[in-house]
Amino acid sequence: MPTTLRDEIKQTKPFARPADEALLSILRTAAVLEHAENEVLKAHGLTHTQYNVLRILRGAGKRGLCGRDVAQRMVSNVPDVSRLLDRMEDTGLIARSRDPDDRRHVTARITDAGRKVLADATPALERSGRARVAQLSALDVRTLIRVLAAIREHP
Repeated sequence: MPTTLRDEIKQTKPFARPADEALLSILRTAAVLEHAENEVLKAHGLTHTQYNVLRILRGAGKRGLCGRDVAQRMVSNVPDVSRLLDRMEDTGLIARSRDPDDRRHVTARITDAGRKVLADATPALERSGRARVAQLSALDVRTLIRVLAAIREHP
């Protein structure tokens, strides 16, 4: 039987409102998922943020993307995408090039090494994620997607 959020965070008092518990539960769940994802990706020398960048750049194809466009597509907000891309370039996972006509515009592209680590890491990450939702029915999954989208839509 699943533990309650109160048990997990060792909270002794009840939540003031069910909505408070629901929102904190979303945050706690996101943290648990991120930690699990990072544990799987650690074996491949990646963080979940780096994995996200590699997926974004793989999807962009040969045209690549500028840092601003990468940042807009990230699952989580990253305060300094330029520094993240610097580190990923240093490890050979991505390559960047300046536009000869506009030196301010820098395009990032996934490298063959980045494609390989992405291909190697993806199956284990998918297995881990699917195991987390395996006990949910298809209807529960669709409901979860709908409810979370509704929460994200409100400013």
